[in-house]
Amino acid sequence: MLLKEEINKYLNYCKFQKELDDKTIKAYKADLEQFITVIGENNPDKEMLNAYLVYLHRMYKQKTVKRKIASVKALFHYLEEEELIEINPFHKVKTKFREEVILPKIIPRDIIEQLLNHLYKERSIKEYSEWRKKIILRDIAVVETLFSTGLRISELCHLQNKYVDLKNGVLCIQGKGGKERYLQIGNNDVLSILNAYKKYFEDEIKKQGYFFVNRYGNALSEQSARSMIHKYAGEIQADINITPHMFRHSFATYLMEEDVNIRYIQKMLGHASITTTQIYTYVTTEKEKEILQTRHPRNKINIGENFDNLVY
Repeated sequence: MLLKEEINKYLNYCKFQKELDDKTIKAYKADLEQFITVIGENNPDKEMLNAYLVYLHRMYKQKTVKRKIASVKALFHYLEEEELIEINPFHKVKTKFREEVILPKIIPRDIIEQLLNHLYKERSIKEYSEWRKKIILRDIAVVETLFSTGLRISELCHLQNKYVDLKNGVLCIQGKGGKERYLQIGNNDVLSILNAYKKYFEDEIKKQGYFFVNRYGNALSEQSARSMIHKYAGEIQADINITPHMFRHSFATYLMEEDVNIRYIQKMLGHASITTTQIYTYVTTEKEKEILQTRHPRNKINIGENFDNLVY
């Protein structure tokens, strides 16, 4: 059995039967091609797989290693189910390892407030042309939506007009793996902005079919959204690099700090597993530590000389 031929069949299976999206297929393909480049095209044994795992750990960060291993394990699970191999070699290999916890990067509340105030102020400058004001309105709508809903930037850019119900304040999101979820826009100011944006861009939206469009009337690209946010972050001289995904992290973290049930946050984010959502509990733990260090009443109690005599 040549792995290269079976990989092509497996990728077709993923695309047409499992109906995975193009990005996922592309990632699988890259991981599996790397696998056969390193270990060869013949069915690997335990020793070869262990050597490949060592190679991955030397070359990549833990999160990337985990994904690459998962891609290869999924292939061999498919081969086993299709009875193309008698024994799955991964059954004999230990692939679990301790992962480092990388905390999500969030945008401080004051910077979000500063950014939004800057955008609204820009929109109100009388000297600007109507065209420029129109584009700024679009930019406000994008930023407000990212922070209000926790959408992935890919989900925002691919949001179709037919899935936007502003009358009831509901968005129907086509998420990862074709999974559908509904999100409520709970802030009236954000709804007003989205209604104003839709009114100004009505012709472009109807023609293109996507809710968020660029200055040329085409669907807004992820790169354009990133560049736009980077530009405004520079204008307010933010001391952090702000990306669209950081609004998603901020959305989840600040809801967690307000004691919103983690299951609701999981549903809103579109996470398949609660484990993915639990990463935000680490961030709120850091916040709790900061609160105790700065606001606990013990910090205001002065023991004076008695403390110095005991410690020093």
